[in-house]
Amino acid sequence: MDETIATRLDGIRTRITAAAGRAGRDPASIRLVAVSKTFGLEAVREAAAAGQADFGENKVQEGLQKVDGTPDLRLTWHLLGPIQSNKAKKAAAGFHWIHAVDSVDLLRRLDQAAGAAGTTPHLLIQADLALEPTKHGAVEADLPAIFEAAAACTAARVVGLMLLPPWTENPEDARPWFRRLRELRDGLALGGVPADHLRELSMGMSHDFEVAVEEGATMVRVGTAIFGSRT
Repeated sequence: MDETIATRLDGIRTRITAAAGRAGRDPASIRLVAVSKTFGLEAVREAAAAGQADFGENKVQEGLQKVDGTPDLRLTWHLLGPIQSNKAKKAAAGFHWIHAVDSVDLLRRLDQAAGAAGTTPHLLIQADLALEPTKHGAVEADLPAIFEAAAACTAARVVGLMLLPPWTENPEDARPWFRRLRELRDGLALGGVPADHLRELSMGMSHDFEVAVEEGATMVRVGTAIFGSRT
């Protein structure tokens, strides 16, 4: 029998609970973001009916279409992919969480746009630790300046860090990258960055979210393991 979205979600939640237990963590402290990119409203509604509240999209326009298509549902929408500066206004107005802030300029644009829209999105700073040319993110040396600029935000709220580690089929190969992000967070805290700006670690996807939880993730972004393979 083919698994349903509901049964897959139940399995993911069970695995998150087990991983949290191995790390001595409260599973309630970990937010599951269902990555619904390329899947339609029917899949979103099926997941929502199974109790899923957080959904992630990579593209501003596709995400906003789903936001507009689910006004009857109490959902929290996350923008996960890189943001072009000309999309900052729409992103800040339409998404509750934005995971891929990678510069002081983008941070300020999002804050200004949020102020104009009357929204208060939560922002995560994407760290580029592996320096892969195909990935976005701020290099480690630039992070202090971004967090310093976050102190001046009046509408948007910087609340943590996000990571996309190098792809590997073996989840254990991602562990050093997750650990490094956690240690980077701790170092920024020791350097004076306020705790409220560092409380979230968004890391881990379908194939490695359990390792991410063991290393301190407060958010995991799971798509394929919930909705199935993308075409």
